Amino acid sequence: MSDPAYAARIVAHHLARFKKPLTTWTCLELGPGDSLFTALLAKAAGAEKIWLVDAGDFAATSIDSFKSLARQLIAEGKPVPDLSACQTRAEVLTACNAVYLTNGLAGLKTIPDATVDFIFSNAVLEHVRKAEMPETLAELARIMKPSGVQSHSVDLRDHLQNGLNNLRFSDRLWESGLFAHSGFYTNRIRFSGFFDLFKRTGFHATELARTSWEDLPTPRDVLHPAFQTLRADDLKISTFDVKLEK
Repeated sequence: MSDPAYAARIVAHHLARFKKPLTTWTCLELGPGDSLFTALLAKAAGAEKIWLVDAGDFAATSIDSFKSLARQLIAEGKPVPDLSACQTRAEVLTACNAVYLTNGLAGLKTIPDATVDFIFSNAVLEHVRKAEMPETLAELARIMKPSGVQSHSVDLRDHLQNGLNNLRFSDRLWESGLFAHSGFYTNRIRFSGFFDLFKRTGFHATELARTSWEDLPTPRDVLHPAFQTLRADDLKISTFDVKLEK
């Protein structure tokens, strides 16, 4: 997301799943990562208020790229604030009426009930700690308006070789602090597991897209026994997009 053009494509990709209300609307990105361009892009799309929630302060602090993107959006006739006087990232966020929360689930809990119209994430849900996933989804449900929409792109591949190598380990080892803070942690929840969690949280989940391997990229017999019994069609799903509604 550090490339403004890429960030614009991602935001547009998710916003296409959301029918904007005639009145003002609000937006939240879960896991903005290394840039906060969504603040400006959502503002340009008409969002009144934007929340950006992550597990830490990972975003770049330079504002030159913000100003460059703002000039481009203004040239396209988009309603973005004038950032010429901004000297810090905080001032840019204030100009966009955006709030950056860097304490993960605790940050979500500070957002008032039923205040967000549109929530999205891009290759983020798979990184939420497994033990925190039910509560994270519950918080997203709590803060979303009854008429709200969520759009999520989820990557089920391991972050080692884009296969299933992360399924070789026991839950006890994989969820330990050593692995959880390794930089390649994913919660290993499979496609069916995510949809079960969506349903249990009270969401109506609509699958929008998926990609699958023709054959398992990692042999079943090297997987941990907890994963060896999963259906092949579930294990073969590598990515999916989903829309969540109440």
